[in-house]
Amino acid sequence: KALRDAWPHAHIEILGYKHIAALAENRFYAQAVRSIEYGPLSSFFARNLALSTGLADYFSNFDLIVSYLYDPDRIFEKNLCRCGVENLLCGPAKILETAGHAARQLARPIEDLGIKVPDLSERVFPSVDDQRFARELLGSLQQPIIAIHPGSGGADKNWPLENWIGLFSRRAAFSVAEEKSRQTGNCFSLIVVSGEADEAQTEQLEREWKNRGVRFVKNLPLPHLAAVLERSIFIGHDSGISHLAAAAGANCILLFGPTDPNVWAPQNSNVRILTAPNGRLANLKIEAVDAALAATLRPC
Repeated sequence: KALRDAWPHAHIEILGYKHIAALAENRFYAQAVRSIEYGPLSSFFARNLALSTGLADYFSNFDLIVSYLYDPDRIFEKNLCRCGVENLLCGPAKILETAGHAARQLARPIEDLGIKVPDLSERVFPSVDDQRFARELLGSLQQPIIAIHPGSGGADKNWPLENWIGLFSRRAAFSVAEEKSRQTGNCFSLIVVSGEADEAQTEQLEREWKNRGVRFVKNLPLPHLAAVLERSIFIGHDSGISHLAAAAGANCILLFGPTDPNVWAPQNSNVRILTAPNGRLANLKIEAVDAALAATLRPC
């Protein structure tokens, strides 16, 4: 964001995993994205191979390239130089636990350009089409909407699934339909967001909450998911989806266990962190999460 704010009229492109970089494409940050999995790019990660003329011309047309690729032997860097790239800045490919917040570490190449990065909060800007998708998906839901993501990149970063079940068993039966919610006196709707890695947790919750009106939202493109989460109350772990929820503007309650929130938690004002005793999420009591959730909900 600091780069775009400093150069609002610059043409910016992103080379990366396209399903992730799509969050930035024509959504404030970048005019275009290119997939790093594009076959001819492989020669740029090997020594002394012939380089694609089209890609060589592509890279040489940029006034500045900022790379966060893992390139310990500087092979990619040297191949860019072979293409005539003159201005290349390299950022950290790996975040260090002892070097400050992850966002500050990633911002250092930008600061080396003389651009100040005072704000480490995250923002994404869903497009009109993204927001239209979210409205169609959520249109019948009773507000507010609580979105939960019971997974993460590792089992030790997950709150036990029985705690998720226990948390919502404390509350009246929830409903996705506004009319039914008025009839039952509910104050919220519940959605469960998940990706392919969360299949086991999702299947168990689907069995547990059968006929309870919970909506399960699976494997959405990230720009659509950002729009879905934009106005929700979100509860999750130390995960990419939690960062997306924070960046989209959701009112977030994030549960941290073995990882350090001072390094990994979103720095947004719309985020509240609950840290598990002794770094074990099994030690984080349902009552603590319930109290944080209650503080965000309007009275019935």
